[in-house]
Amino acid sequence: MTTASGGTVVAPDAGSGASNGPGPDLAQPRRSRRLGWRRLTPYLYLLPAVLLLIVWTYLPLARTFDLSFYDWNLIPTSPREAVGLDNYATVLGLPEMQQAVLNTVVYILAAMLFSIVLPLLIALLARRAKGRTKTLYEALIFVPYLVTPVATSAVWRWLFAEDSGLLPQAAQIAGLDIGNVFRNPDTALWAIVIVVGWQMLGFGVLVVSAGIAGISPDYAQAASIDGAGSWRILRTITLPLLSPTIVFLGLMTVLLSAQWAYPAIDILTQGGPNGASNNIYHLLYQFGFQNFDAGLSAAAGVLFFLVFSAVAWLFTELSDRLSFYDN
Repeated sequence: MTTASGGTVVAPDAGSGASNGPGPDLAQPRRSRRLGWRRLTPYLYLLPAVLLLIVWTYLPLARTFDLSFYDWNLIPTSPREAVGLDNYATVLGLPEMQQAVLNTVVYILAAMLFSIVLPLLIALLARRAKGRTKTLYEALIFVPYLVTPVATSAVWRWLFAEDSGLLPQAAQIAGLDIGNVFRNPDTALWAIVIVVGWQMLGFGVLVVSAGIAGISPDYAQAASIDGAGSWRILRTITLPLLSPTIVFLGLMTVLLSAQWAYPAIDILTQGGPNGASNNIYHLLYQFGFQNFDAGLSAAAGVLFFLVFSAVAWLFTELSDRLSFYDN
């Protein structure tokens, strides 16, 4: 095409695909990059939590597994001596380990009373209270869980003091002589159970109350209209719908009750007398930080980790069969 000034302008070819905006070959990579970042964004939010989990959980676990094959006294300048599986054989043959495992089983079974049975009864009874009375009632039960275990143990030690304790004096008035329950092989373990159970009770009540609050009242109303009594509603409606909560509390009790008992044992009995109140977690502390045998403590820790992992896996597998969900 010729202009008025005599110049020549070449017209664009209609079939060349040229346009004023960016071509499709440029826009497509940009869209792909934006889509890639969008897909990656959720994982970036999870990255800090994953890093903390690796640093504070998996790296110590790997370090513990490595230490279990060595004999080491925790002194940095002292060399480690490889002993293979000797630490595991020693742990399995120790009489104090067998007693600590048996005591741990007792702690777990006894904790079921304070973490499942009593919280269930208290939460069901608390439903009859209304308004601020119910809130105050539940708060009074939950308060012990907010107190640190060290402070709780110190208070109970004062209450059970043989000469000046409030409870021994009350027992003497009633004609009983309970003595020092924390130094008696027959009562030390059960005293720890009471102390820890009293503190665990609030957590169980809170969880069960939350589970009850999530059950629609329409089910009970419909059943009552059909002639069902309170006991039948509880047995056929409330308890089945609470089964996920009960399973959760059972799993927490199995995995954590012995760990919750550790502060009370360390402050009140130190595992005594003669190991009567000891459990596996306090025994690990004794191996590592009283006997300075890092390898033995690590081997015991690895064994406990494997056992509790198997229990957790089994509990998780059974939870689908034991739980009834409101869909």
